[in-house]
Amino acid sequence: MSVNNEVKYNFPDNFWWGSAASATQTEGAANVDGKGQNIWDYWYEQQPERFFDGVGPQDTSQFYVKYKEDIKLMKEIGHNSFRMSISWSRLFPEGKGEINPKAVEFYNNVINEFIENGVEPFVGLFHFDMPMELQKIGGWANREVVDAYVNYTSICFELFGDRVKKWFTHNEPIVPVEGGYLYDFHYPNEVDFKKAVQVGYHTILASAKAIQAYKNQGQDGKIGIVLNLTPSYPRSQNPADVKASVLADAFFNRSFLDPSVKGEFPQELVAILKEEGFMPEIADGDLEIIRNNTVDILGVNYYQPRRVKAKEHLPNPEAPFMPDRYFDNYVMPGRKMNPHRGWEIYEKGIYDILINLKDNYGNIECFISENGMGVEGEEKFRDETGIIQDDYRIEFISDHLKWVHQAIAEGSNVKGYHLWTFMDNWSWTNAYKNRYGFVSVNLNKDGERTVKKSGQWFKAVAENNGF
Repeated sequence: MSVNNEVKYNFPDNFWWGSAASATQTEGAANVDGKGQNIWDYWYEQQPERFFDGVGPQDTSQFYVKYKEDIKLMKEIGHNSFRMSISWSRLFPEGKGEINPKAVEFYNNVINEFIENGVEPFVGLFHFDMPMELQKIGGWANREVVDAYVNYTSICFELFGDRVKKWFTHNEPIVPVEGGYLYDFHYPNEVDFKKAVQVGYHTILASAKAIQAYKNQGQDGKIGIVLNLTPSYPRSQNPADVKASVLADAFFNRSFLDPSVKGEFPQELVAILKEEGFMPEIADGDLEIIRNNTVDILGVNYYQPRRVKAKEHLPNPEAPFMPDRYFDNYVMPGRKMNPHRGWEIYEKGIYDILINLKDNYGNIECFISENGMGVEGEEKFRDETGIIQDDYRIEFISDHLKWVHQAIAEGSNVKGYHLWTFMDNWSWTNAYKNRYGFVSVNLNKDGERTVKKSGQWFKAVAENNGF
């Protein structure tokens, strides 16, 4: 920011400035006050060696006990909104059946604390954390779990809907599909394309049914979904490269974007599933429910682009079926990298997503629900006053915000920007390897919080509604 506080990039009034996190990644208290196990608690018990430094989800960032301090800090660094999630297995230890009164008390306290501090809570209902009792019967592969989810979400709307006006059915639903049933980075670590398709289908159906339940209750807020939209860029304009990018897009973006916003599945994807014999089991009336219960609002998570090219070699017919039977990943020479995370940094991707939503998805109301930069070994940037000098994060955020600003100038209906994440949190199998927060968490000092330079910078951005 220049010395005279001149704002070059102005954002619309009431723009949502904030950050996002999830229950399993921040709450800790994984086995206290009646919380049931979720797949992460169970998997960590079985295979702690698969988690960076052997750190599991029991402790994480202690939001369960430090939420008042954390919400106060959010307010201090300029948040007017924050996306959290409710832990399904904290509210329903078995995933269904008895409700846990301690969980109701906790989430009521958290929501009230947000509102008292002038920070609007955006609430997610499923963020990778299937209750273990439901995973035992197949998780999203089992249609019974759809019913259990709809019951759980309906209770959430009844309990908290008087104060929470922005709900999200799922966060990045493609990730449990990829991680759990294709590429072995989430429990149950299966490699089974047919099951992956059924899991994805049931997730979409569950989302539509939760939206239906929300509307049937006469709730007056908005309900949507959060998708990690990763533009698929072809290596060249050669028709084979372009086709590869269209199919990659159908698998990883449109598989959830189209049914969520348009109420229908992408034809390219359906054609492949039919041809290869992988169509999911669909019950009578399902497609009508999906068609009639689309989202009011869309959260967009964006970190890096996907670059693809036409297949170089025929796939091995004996190998398990995978989406990349239709494309190869392409490493673009000279790309800009986050060396800490091994991810490409391509700021214009955020603009391309927003313009695509404007042009092809009815300019649906949306917001950037996650964007961020993970850095390993961030302690080395801590100065003598104890503050982490994360200028690289400030540069990353501002370079993305410039493209969000450009999209707004061209008519995009984007209402806010939430960084991933508020404070350094536990990141699934990576645990605390990469740090993403505005606020650092010192695990050796009982999770002591200190605001990084980026947090101070963000406060000024929010106060000036721009930079």
